[in-house]
Amino acid sequence: MTVPTETSVLAAPLPRARAFVNRVIFRGMLFTMGAIAMVMYRVIRDKNVTWAFAKAQARNLARLCGVKVHIRGLERLGPGPYIFAPNHQSHFDIAALLGYLPGNNRFAAKKEMFDEPVLGAVLRTMGMIPIDRDNPLEAIEQLNQLKLDNYSVIIFPEGTRSRDGSLLLFKKGPFVAAIHLGVPVVPVVCKGTRAVMPRGGYLSILPGKVEIVVLDPIEVAQMSYDDRDRLRQMVRERIEAELHA
Repeated sequence: MTVPTETSVLAAPLPRARAFVNRVIFRGMLFTMGAIAMVMYRVIRDKNVTWAFAKAQARNLARLCGVKVHIRGLERLGPGPYIFAPNHQSHFDIAALLGYLPGNNRFAAKKEMFDEPVLGAVLRTMGMIPIDRDNPLEAIEQLNQLKLDNYSVIIFPEGTRSRDGSLLLFKKGPFVAAIHLGVPVVPVVCKGTRAVMPRGGYLSILPGKVEIVVLDPIEVAQMSYDDRDRLRQMVRERIEAELHA
């Protein structure tokens, strides 16, 4: 599948009206669907139902904004749980992974995001995992509970979005957690997300194509803490190779 680059998309400017409409759709769905999800959880008290609603709305967001998302490699997955380790090119990565990766997954996010009044309430309702760099053991405890509940976790090992699309250095945290929990790591490659939602575009979404590639899970059962750097490098090399395939 050929996914357009940011340069090729910007070479054919999107009509301003469509860009404005897509921006309204994104911001409107982000807050209204988040509010609905919170109400649903308080009424139904079932995060699985709330999560299914959120996944459906993420797919609706892509369709309404003219983004076609294709995912391949799902045949590589078993029942899990896993730690999914995707590259991070834009905010649209989150919507694409939420909507199209199978299962009731949870995202790990910076603890500071949970301090925001609206967003923080949505994150807590959806069972997201706050990452406190000063207290990583707290996140490990929550991840362990997710493992017991058979939920997978999505952690961006770069820690932030890439400015130019190239892979940043990977943090050690996701791989230490995977080894500690004995949960396989699945490298995931997001292609085209930077083109449909360019950095600095004021949350504008451009119509286009996005591809999510699920690579082979990496078993960690025989690994120890000393293998964390090797595991980190292995995941990064596989993602980099797929990005340039």
